[in-house]
Amino acid sequence: DSIFVYAAMAVRMVRSFDKLKFWHSAVAVIAAPVAFAYLGLDKKESYSGPNFTVEKELQAQIKEAKENNNKRKLKELENKHRRFHKSGTREWAEAIIFAVFAAAFIRMFLIEAYVIPTSSMEGSLMVGDFLFVSKANYGIRTPQTIAMLPLLHNRVPLLGGESFLKKPQLKYHRLKPLESIDRNDPVVFHLPEGDSVYIFPGRTYSIYDYRRGQIDDPIKNQQIKTGRKDLVTRPMDKKDHYIKRCIGLPGDSIQIIDRQVYVNGAPAENPRYLQYLYIVNFSSSNINTRNFAKWGISTEDMQGQSANQMVLILNEDQKEKIKGIDPQVAFEVIDIAKVDPSPNGVFPHDRDINGNWTKDNYGPIWIPQKGATVQLSEDNIALFRRIINVYEDNDFREANGKFYINGEEASEYTFKMDYYWMMGDNRHNSEDARIWGFVPEDHVVGKPLFVWWSFRENSPAKGINWSRIFRSVKTLSN
Repeated sequence: DSIFVYAAMAVRMVRSFDKLKFWHSAVAVIAAPVAFAYLGLDKKESYSGPNFTVEKELQAQIKEAKENNNKRKLKELENKHRRFHKSGTREWAEAIIFAVFAAAFIRMFLIEAYVIPTSSMEGSLMVGDFLFVSKANYGIRTPQTIAMLPLLHNRVPLLGGESFLKKPQLKYHRLKPLESIDRNDPVVFHLPEGDSVYIFPGRTYSIYDYRRGQIDDPIKNQQIKTGRKDLVTRPMDKKDHYIKRCIGLPGDSIQIIDRQVYVNGAPAENPRYLQYLYIVNFSSSNINTRNFAKWGISTEDMQGQSANQMVLILNEDQKEKIKGIDPQVAFEVIDIAKVDPSPNGVFPHDRDINGNWTKDNYGPIWIPQKGATVQLSEDNIALFRRIINVYEDNDFREANGKFYINGEEASEYTFKMDYYWMMGDNRHNSEDARIWGFVPEDHVVGKPLFVWWSFRENSPAKGINWSRIFRSVKTLSN
């Protein structure tokens, strides 16, 4: 609350020099050093006393004159008080500005509301869940982008365009956290590859998606190729928000074998609502889908249907519910390698490293840790190139099989930050670390606390998930 005290003190200071207009107060809050320097150096300006005290005394004297029915005195006092009077328009303007200022402050430093837009975390967090996310738990980040429209993240609704100016930029700094990120915690963070994006209705693609051939829509590809779609660049704190589960911590080794995640060689604890893509064979063609939405099986989860067969994204609880309506049903988990056979489809997108890796059989891969040093070679540079060059802001070059960092030849590198491995619970329909790699610590935004509202499939027409409202994310995701 110190920022609000500062604003009040700045306004009272200039009003004590009889600077009573709206724009005087605005300048005092926005550029206090300039306003105070002017008042102190200009010999024509004079201090008329604590404005708040003077005004309060006048109000007391006016009250006394009214009680004594002293009309002459009352008129004299009201004339003196008139200079402090604010019009109704100004009162409303100041109230609105304060409300926006307070909301922007809370949103920037303490708690922000988010909505789950995709099914990558179903059925822990559902499409249409509205969350409150704490920015204090993992450490409050001081602002980096400071010239922006209040209460907007990176886009202006309806009008389009970015809601901020890229300069000036402040350096990254994070205050002391209340707690550390634990393994299996859901975490909100900025998309690591979100620095250069193409924005389409309903979906944003990174330039890296385009370069890797991971945009399926030929029309969108053609728009990008011909330059009809602009490339939008964003600073780190204005990248899109994602929410995933932290599977690996700094220094961990991760491997996926037949869909099971292993952390440091041991099987990881699987989330309760872990989902995969299944071919579901029903005993008849009369498939009863009436309760699918109630069970959390969204239209996005229904990937295909023919005769007595459906392709569905399901967790174990949903499979049991389907067995309840058809005891003869059979489930066949889909080999994701057959759906997406490209060896270049997973991080680090280097055939020499991940030539046979898939989302279901991946790694092993080591997660960088602050202070740890690795030897650099052509066999591992694809894993760390973006960290060195982009996330940790070094001038990195490769020439004739050698590496140069900030102009000097280097055979090793010491990491400046911790990194995390984030994955969705919907393992076959999640764009996560298996696609874009490590999440730097400066990209971490906060910890989701609870669901404050929830529409089924993010559509008011489909009803409200009453059972999820005011439920903690920890309860829903464990």
